[in-house]
Order: sequence, then C-alpha cells, then structure tokens
Amino acid sequence: MGQASDTIIDQEVSKYPIFVINKENIAVGIPLVTEPIKPEGWLINASSLEEFTAKQLITAEKVEDFKGVYGDPKKRFCLFVIADFGATFVFLPI
Repeated sequence: MGQASDTIIDQEVSKYPIFVINKENIAVGIPLVTEPIKPEGWLINASSLEEFTAKQLITAEKVEDFKGVYGDPKKRFCLFVIADFGATFVFLPI
C-alpha cells in the first residue's frame, strides 16, 4: 500500500489516497489485491477522495473535515474498512 500511495500522490492522481479493505468485490477503486488475503479473505482496492466524493460516499460539505482528519497523506494511510459491523475510516501512520 505504501508504494501505491506514493504513486497515487506522485503522479498527481490524488493528494488523498484511500484504501478500501473489504471481503466482497465492490465498485470502488482499483483492485490492488485480487485474491483474498488468507485466512480472513480481505481484498484491497486503491481509491481516492475524489472518487469517494463523486460516488457521494463523502459529501461535498464534508470534504474539508475529511482532509483535516486525514492529515498529511505522506505520513498517514487512510483505510476504509467494510466489515460485518459496517464501514469505518481508519487512519494509520506510515
């Protein structure tokens, strides 16, 4: 994910990469991991704040709040985890 994040930022695809962690194939982002990671069966897609906004997963009114919580994308990962309990954002240091 670190290399993918750097590529997304360095190639100016987005300043705010988002990695979607899920157990189902979903129509958000580009698959980074196409075979489920064992034993839990997780898949990873690379997405962006722009895609989340376009798909209204983050409303336009919340974009600045999201950027504030995200912090420095060169120092943090943003994960959008979809699991049995629902979906949540998780921010981790790089």
